[in-house]
Amino acid sequence: MLPYSYQPAAALLLVVGGIIACFAGYRLFRTVLAIYGFILGAMMASSVMGSTNTIGMVMAAIVGGIVGAIVLTFAYFVGIALIGAGLGALLAHVAWTQLQPTDPPAFVIIVLAILGAIGAMVVQRFIIVIGTALVGAWTLILGLMALTDRSARNGAAGNAWILYPFAPGPEHRWLPIAFLALGLVGMVVQLGVTGRKRLPA
Repeated sequence: MLPYSYQPAAALLLVVGGIIACFAGYRLFRTVLAIYGFILGAMMASSVMGSTNTIGMVMAAIVGGIVGAIVLTFAYFVGIALIGAGLGALLAHVAWTQLQPTDPPAFVIIVLAILGAIGAMVVQRFIIVIGTALVGAWTLILGLMALTDRSARNGAAGNAWILYPFAPGPEHRWLPIAFLALGLVGMVVQLGVTGRKRLPA
């Protein structure tokens, strides 16, 4: 969570990270790990601060983001497994919410996350391409939605903007279609262009 005044900058980071992950995730995998490690670390660290503590939220987000980026960057194989696990959890949420108006059971998420992690280690290149394309597409869409969220831009000073990565809003029923379409485009671009040769880290 961050103060409302920081939402445009945070949303821009989501958009840039989503573009890089979606269209060049395999070639720039370590960069993608650093970006998503920063986002995850910032989300986790800032969530422990009070919503009225602006400086505390920002500092916690920065410190948590740096720690998260370092951890995922240096934990390369762990990062691959986490990409697969994250992909499994993301697919569980997307598929389940199309059938039920509630979050999927923890058991379903855990099973799909484990299967995704195992699959990622077996076929790394394809899992990295598929995982980064889909996760990047989701992040890009969330970032664009946050950038165009007028209600958040007009939020009262002192209120906090909270990123809900799996629940953007019930009025966005078009989101799964856009997510899958953009993810497929990202896969095609990576497999056909950017993912053919991997640059050294």
